[in-house]
Amino acid sequence: MTVALQESYQYCQQLTRKAARNFYFAFVTLPAAKRKAIFATYAFCRVSDDIIDELAPIEQQMERLSEMRRNIERAYAGEPEGLIFTALADVVSTYNIPQQHFQDIISGMEMDLTVHRYATFDDLYTYCYRVASAVGLICVEIFGYKDDRARQAAIDLGIAMQMTNIMRDVKEDAELGRIYLPQDELAQFGYTEDALLRGIINEQFQALMRFQAERARGYFRSGGSLTPLLSPRSRACAVVLHGLYSRLLDRMEANKFDVFQGRTSLPTQEKLLLTARLWATSMLQRLRPV
Repeated sequence: MTVALQESYQYCQQLTRKAARNFYFAFVTLPAAKRKAIFATYAFCRVSDDIIDELAPIEQQMERLSEMRRNIERAYAGEPEGLIFTALADVVSTYNIPQQHFQDIISGMEMDLTVHRYATFDDLYTYCYRVASAVGLICVEIFGYKDDRARQAAIDLGIAMQMTNIMRDVKEDAELGRIYLPQDELAQFGYTEDALLRGIINEQFQALMRFQAERARGYFRSGGSLTPLLSPRSRACAVVLHGLYSRLLDRMEANKFDVFQGRTSLPTQEKLLLTARLWATSMLQRLRPV
């Protein structure tokens, strides 16, 4: 490994350690080479997402996302620019990752700038696929698998995790002018955007959120089939991600979906204990054939 490539991977690891929150606890369970590849992937996603959160004109944000597209194309052409894309060029070459997955992620980020409401869950599904499932499809190529069903399971786990994020971040997203909960379901449960913006928790809101939680759990169940389909040394990462996000969903429900008084999260000690338990469980699963 060249000095430049080593520095690029180190930068991606530092960025991930600083910003990844729940993800970092899962990533550290991977073997060193796969862990570096995941750090580079996360760094790309983090920088792309940060563009959306900037207080800048939408034209400037869209141009920066277009530059991210061009950087991906250059990385695939073997001419990467910058630390993140130097690492990514090595990752995509090593693991033969389709470029479309990265382009889909950018398309999802563009939706955050141009789409602020979703009429139905089918519309929202497209967004979730791009910003979360596409990441999962990149990850399973890095993890390694021998059964093509792993790809669909990764898609479903991505949908489950993104729906959990949407439920957790209802308040802060609404303050930014984005309401991800489908419009037809708001109407179905008799809950208004005005009530959401005022942070009103009533029976209608709780019923709406229970409906979202059950949908997410359905995707968690189908996404849970991913673990035994993966290369044994990579299974712990998927197990931990599934477990941490499932626990986050449980925590929201236990709090009666009060997501307006502060961001629902798991304490660091709980994350560590849960990660250790899930890691041990995955070690038993390594005895099963892929």
